Amino acid sequence: MSTPTTSHWGAYRVTAGAGGLAVAPHPADPAPSPLLGNVADGVTHATRVRAPAIRRGWLERGPGPTDRRGRDEFVEVGWGTALDLVAGELTRVRREHGDGAVFGGSYGWASAGRFHHAQSQLHRFLNLGGGYTGSRNSYSLGTSLVLLPHVVGDAEEVLRNASSWPTITEHTELVVAFGGIPAKNVYVTPGGVTRHATPGHLARLAAPVVLVSPLRADLPSTLDATWLPIVPGTDTALMLALLHTLVEAGRHDRDFLDRCTVGFPRLLRYIQGTPTSAEWAAPICGIPAQDIRALAHRMADRRTLVTVTWSLQRARFGEQPVWAGLALAAALGQIGLPGGGFGHGYGSMGDVGDHGPAARLPWLPQGTNPVTDFIPVARIADMLLDPGGAYDYDGQRRTYPDIRLVHWAGGNPFHHHQDLARLRRAFGRPDTVVVHETHWTATARHADVVLPATTTLERDDIGGGRRDTHLIAMHRAVPPLGQARDDHAILAGLADRLGYGAAFTEGRTPMQWLRHLYDGWRPADAPTFEEFWAAGELELPPGPERFTLFERFRADPDGHPLRTPSGRIELYCETIAAFGYPDCPGHPAWLEPEEWLGGPAAARHPLLLIANQPETRLHSQLDVGAVSRAAKVAGREPLRIHPLDAAERGIAAGDVVRVFNDRGACLAGAVIDDGLRRGVLRLPTGAWFDPVDTPEGVLCAHGNPNVLTADAPSSRLSQGCTGQHALVQVERYRGEPPPVTVHEPPAIRRMP
Repeated sequence: MSTPTTSHWGAYRVTAGAGGLAVAPHPADPAPSPLLGNVADGVTHATRVRAPAIRRGWLERGPGPTDRRGRDEFVEVGWGTALDLVAGELTRVRREHGDGAVFGGSYGWASAGRFHHAQSQLHRFLNLGGGYTGSRNSYSLGTSLVLLPHVVGDAEEVLRNASSWPTITEHTELVVAFGGIPAKNVYVTPGGVTRHATPGHLARLAAPVVLVSPLRADLPSTLDATWLPIVPGTDTALMLALLHTLVEAGRHDRDFLDRCTVGFPRLLRYIQGTPTSAEWAAPICGIPAQDIRALAHRMADRRTLVTVTWSLQRARFGEQPVWAGLALAAALGQIGLPGGGFGHGYGSMGDVGDHGPAARLPWLPQGTNPVTDFIPVARIADMLLDPGGAYDYDGQRRTYPDIRLVHWAGGNPFHHHQDLARLRRAFGRPDTVVVHETHWTATARHADVVLPATTTLERDDIGGGRRDTHLIAMHRAVPPLGQARDDHAILAGLADRLGYGAAFTEGRTPMQWLRHLYDGWRPADAPTFEEFWAAGELELPPGPERFTLFERFRADPDGHPLRTPSGRIELYCETIAAFGYPDCPGHPAWLEPEEWLGGPAAARHPLLLIANQPETRLHSQLDVGAVSRAAKVAGREPLRIHPLDAAERGIAAGDVVRVFNDRGACLAGAVIDDGLRRGVLRLPTGAWFDPVDTPEGVLCAHGNPNVLTADAPSSRLSQGCTGQHALVQVERYRGEPPPVTVHEPPAIRRMP
């Protein structure tokens, strides 16, 4: 009998038998995710954490800063010993250094379940114990989440209520896609998705698409497309040139700009007083001036959707392409019209443009954090390495706390973060690092205490994502492997030792919690919990299919103002201008990044690496799964390189290559691909970090590109992640490459 469950990449059914696990997509899913093929292998893989384990150096010498994290062997201990040690260390750190010395940001995706959501469980536990230093925003959207409230009043409106795909397919006459609409990303939505509708909408899109990206794969090959292979990191220059062309030809919509925006005269002075013409942009972007001018007029002639992927803001000065794209759409005057206007994230996540139900689903209360300190999420290494250091963030001057204990559950910073050699040094500074993990990821290997957590299939839960059509009863399919425990059970054991176990569990078992959360959410006409659990799912009432971003605002900007100080779209923002940040002025502007193909740094490292999302897994999750491992080349992550760039370096398909810059190096398997702009490489993120110490620095034997990316903020405004681009060089590896070791557990011995 099959068991229902869900994941961030889709709902599915599991059958456990003598031959292992069989996974089948949800019967209502029209386009199941290929990532389902990773599930079965991950549950019993050799890298599963099977028992509590303590780093030998911490066990023998106690807490303190060390460079041995990630290098020492581990000692397996019993649960009682492990929980006693962690509870004692939490007590010591809070007593000696204060509650803010505990970092519990715990950024990560982990389970799609509403109750066994690792970060929520951890935050609830730490809040009851006195609080913790947390993190804000995300690696995916850290820049836009800060910028958009200043310029349109609300980031969530743009990201969660984007014009629906049915509206686009019916009314749009031209899509100009900066960063494309990558089909590989639309299979994922936080919390789960039962019906993958976006692939079908893309297939029905009849409007022509102008793909502005150095990667042809950033748009499905089946669409009617014109490919403009732009120089990476120069989208803002192109947008300003398009805007300049519209203004010079008098084709900007003065009425819309006057009614619905503020600051256009200031932006206009910049456009007309600074080089922004098509002739100026052409050598920067690598796109002929006549093509830029033709595109501007084509956009003005048609109902045009300007869309900007999230990837463009994951770079230095990442605010600028988002803001400039919004300004371009405003100048066209089509914001709020069906099929026209602005979008941010089509192809970046499955729910952008989705029209499923928007109702809030059951959720676990986390309580209130008594500690008010926090960091922008991508500044974790800065925080650990520079306690007391000052930094700017969104108009504030803040100070990094002194973190002595890191408690992480449900995530892998050695996937998300940049400059992994620097992150290794940062992870060496706290007194203690505690990690809950299902597998021996790099984060687990760099911990002092590793507590084995169950996978989704080893526990009961309730699942559903943003705009999901179903609420899923996630039945346990298999028993926990080894000594693995739910995060809730782990934290309940710690809470008992710390004196607040009853407050943490509220006297409920996990199943009683599921019933409690469901009953607290259940609409009057919904089935009882028992009926829902027996049925395995609940189909939710549908939402409206057709809606347009900012439609009401456009129709009546006074009656439906935005939540900006002016109530309008702010093309010049007085608030941002008053901050005085040279890396984020008061209007969109071209700011030359330190690492791009047109800058002086390209003389030493002449290739631009794009480190984007993989198509074979979600982030680094289940890199040991069948789909992810089948895509490896020579056992390593595939590196796509243009044929001419490969020929210049004597690189052939299947070669092991070394990709390097001053921050580090990694090995990868070469794939020759003419679907890239020359001078551009593509190495997806998510290969499990496999560090080898060499005289030249850290080498990742497996192909994690974040040994190469810079740990630098997008700007002082947002302090967002900039992991999308890095200048590098590549060469064919000579000799016998070091083996990939991360598909086996680290050295572990068992305590008598």
